[in-house]
Amino acid sequence: MSKLVTVAQMRILEQAAIAAGVTEDQLMEEAGIAAAQESWMAVGAIEQRGILLLVGPGNNGTDGLIAATHLSQYGASPYVYLLRRRSDNDPKWRSFLETDIPWTCVEDDPTFEHLESLLQDASAIVDALLGIGGAPQERPIDGPLAEVLRRVNSAHNRIPQPQVIALDVPTGVDADSGYTDPLAIDADLTVTFGFAKIGLYLVPGRSNAGRVVPVEIGIPPEASVDLPFEEIRLRDLKGAMPERPDDSNKGTFGTVEIAAGSKHYPGAARLAAEAAARSGVGLVRLASPEAIQSLLVAGIPDVVHDPLPSTDKALDSDAARELLRILDTYRPEALLVGPGISLTEDTRAFTKHLITGLDSIDGPKVVVFDADALNALADEPEWWCRFSLPRVLTPHPGEMARLTKMSADEIQKNRLACAAEYAVLTNSITVLKGAGTVIAAPDGHARLSETANSMLATAGTGDVLAGLLVGLLAQGLEPYDAASVAVYIHSDAARRVRETHGSAASIAQDLLVTLPESRRLFETGNTPLPLSDFGGMPGGMPGGMPLDLN
Repeated sequence: MSKLVTVAQMRILEQAAIAAGVTEDQLMEEAGIAAAQESWMAVGAIEQRGILLLVGPGNNGTDGLIAATHLSQYGASPYVYLLRRRSDNDPKWRSFLETDIPWTCVEDDPTFEHLESLLQDASAIVDALLGIGGAPQERPIDGPLAEVLRRVNSAHNRIPQPQVIALDVPTGVDADSGYTDPLAIDADLTVTFGFAKIGLYLVPGRSNAGRVVPVEIGIPPEASVDLPFEEIRLRDLKGAMPERPDDSNKGTFGTVEIAAGSKHYPGAARLAAEAAARSGVGLVRLASPEAIQSLLVAGIPDVVHDPLPSTDKALDSDAARELLRILDTYRPEALLVGPGISLTEDTRAFTKHLITGLDSIDGPKVVVFDADALNALADEPEWWCRFSLPRVLTPHPGEMARLTKMSADEIQKNRLACAAEYAVLTNSITVLKGAGTVIAAPDGHARLSETANSMLATAGTGDVLAGLLVGLLAQGLEPYDAASVAVYIHSDAARRVRETHGSAASIAQDLLVTLPESRRLFETGNTPLPLSDFGGMPGGMPGGMPLDLN
């Protein structure tokens, strides 16, 4: 996996490198060279291209000075603009002064007219102002730095648009929380040193980071083995998927039971059930109120239906008892509870009775709680003590707020910490949905998705994720891996939908059309191309003509 680090963890890694014999100068030199190389490629490796380097007073600024020196050697035309005059005792500054690279300082440009001229002429702008040393959440940006950032962001919107390259993290983005100052740099590319910083994958910092490129600077590989946070990547997850031998049968790939639906939300049950069926699971059973069964049977003929008693067409305590009997009888590998069940006193009773009885049956090996099942759990003090069955939670920020008794704003400002702490408290895999989904495990590890896609900001997409997740669990994946694979497939399917339909007019059902292609990414030997490579039509070829990729 591609590791992600906090500022404190990065400091420890740097100290480990120094203890292993790498000097601090060598670390900075490697960082500066990497920054120069990425900046050079960003301008097409064309000589005499103007590159403006905005240099701060700390180590991030030193990285910028080193980058400027190498860019000059490559044939670019760098110019250094200092936020603050550097000390004559600074050896890196003295070394820079031995070059013929032009420079100036904010002090010598009180009206910022020279900066404005430099911005107009630059093909690329390198942000080496603060790096991970800045903490905008603690102190808003003001003074000369604020004016520099205003002008940089304004220049970034002109045509032709200069490339903006941030070193380590964009100035104004908190490296740990992803919080962004209103004046934060909006980068096209972030060259991050050693390992990507967590704030580059958390909203809203994710949108300021642009493309994130981690570069090696000399950290010993053994020092990073125990890092608990990582990015979700396809190549790292493919090995978690089970083989699908040709002599298999539906029992080979497990059975899921899905308790879902009510008179107001029958569609949620359908979305979850079809997504589970598309996951590769052998059999899907759908337990929903008998009173709404006629709405479900025709739409999803691939599943077995288990009608349950209900009150006002919503699941109740009698439904919980009947579901426990079904689970004990058919023994599905995994259970999903919650999509579309609604939140009433009866569904609260359903959830309470169900969790109380889970340990008394020989039923599923793991349970997923989603949607209003989570809201019902939020009303049950220490619900996690009521049963021992492994569990996965899939809250969106509002549901997470109810579970933790925090506000949604507090959750969003500290997504990783909130998910990680709740996972440990409840001994649950916790999937905090949203832009930059967080998957936290009870042992303190967590994985982050880099994906932010407004197509997923529509009703029903969470039901698809929950169904996909429970289907993967039934196939034998460990819960942490199953959640990671589900989030990857779900986000890839959303990407395909956005490519074909755009994000505004797309709906959750569209994900079900693209799920098979996204799921195929995890089949051994299969590397299907994106739909966009075949003209952008759901059938594959331009005009919608079917294309057989088998």
